[in-house]
Amino acid sequence: MAIAEVAAYARLSDAEIAALGSELDAIRSDVLDARGARDAVYIRRTIAFQRTLDVAARLLIAVGRGRLGWTVGTAGLAVAKIVENMEIGHNVCHGQWDWMNDPEIHSSTWEWDMAALSSQWRYAHNYRHHVYTNVLGMDDDIGFGVMRMSRDQQWRPYMALQPLQNLLLALTFEWGIALHGLYAEFERGGPAGRAAHTKAFLGKAVRQIGKDYVLFPAVSGPRWRRTLTATATANIVRNVWAHMVIFCGHFPDGAEKFKPGVVEQETGHEWYLRQLLGSANFTAGPVLAFLSGNLCYQIEHHLFPELPSNRYAGVAVRVRELCEKYDLPYTSGSLPRQYFLAMRTLHKLAVPNRWLRATCDDAPETASELRVTAPSERKPLRRNGLRTALRRVRTRA
Repeated sequence: MAIAEVAAYARLSDAEIAALGSELDAIRSDVLDARGARDAVYIRRTIAFQRTLDVAARLLIAVGRGRLGWTVGTAGLAVAKIVENMEIGHNVCHGQWDWMNDPEIHSSTWEWDMAALSSQWRYAHNYRHHVYTNVLGMDDDIGFGVMRMSRDQQWRPYMALQPLQNLLLALTFEWGIALHGLYAEFERGGPAGRAAHTKAFLGKAVRQIGKDYVLFPAVSGPRWRRTLTATATANIVRNVWAHMVIFCGHFPDGAEKFKPGVVEQETGHEWYLRQLLGSANFTAGPVLAFLSGNLCYQIEHHLFPELPSNRYAGVAVRVRELCEKYDLPYTSGSLPRQYFLAMRTLHKLAVPNRWLRATCDDAPETASELRVTAPSERKPLRRNGLRTALRRVRTRA
């Protein structure tokens, strides 16, 4: 089933984990020490670009003529919303730019352009997800509480519908994120705080709906239908794109799941190792990286969530070198491939385990320490790192 002994699965000794952790600490320190004017210019230019694009797109939608004007304006608005959510909002709310001490670009003050309330998202995401990444029963992002993404999760009859649930989630992803944050606050605060959190959630939802579907159509006058349909379309495009990026970073083959016991007395260096094993990247050039919020470097983001996103490309080179050095897998692939693997898992796990091929210890989406154990002797394959052991398992299969 899921991994219970991270060190045993990774085939690293305590000393090797400590050495790996020290080298990752050095990468983090180097980037923190190097932050400066170049990074500040980057985020300010990104915000200026996004706001300019948003205004230009809305004007084109409102005053443009014909289908071409609507299409170009809607595409521009969708890109503006994607950039605001992915490269700005997500990363600002992670505190990546708090060191600038700019009250307008700070995790405590930023409210992003979507239904989720930033304060509720920060607890559900920055704490529940990033601290307990892919730990079953602790990381609510595994299937977002409605879908089965590991064989360790018990199958229920309603899960047969999860392909349809996934389609609905993709189309309404901002609302799924919003409810996800609200329910996380319910669990943290108990019944006493539910009313306050619900009121805050509803307030943000009303403001967001009012802005997108009442205010902007109203100021468009007789062309309000044109503005309304453009806004709805841009929101759907943004939702589907965000869904794709998130699923590519967390659910392709190779992004491992863990049992709750792994976090008991877990050191910082062991946490690094779990992040390496539990995350996945997809290959991207500068434009695709920008549109993904640099979450094409999901491994680096999970290792260093507080580092500025524009630094991840450089960090990725050093992290990949460490994976080579310690013979660890560096899970990456093209965007279509990673999304296909995530969707394959989602559709496959819509049925009970007894209908599936492979085993619960060596399935593409679910592994345990037995994946790298010789089946006859039930002892580790001859000494090598995890990446080499996995290659031998695939060759043997």
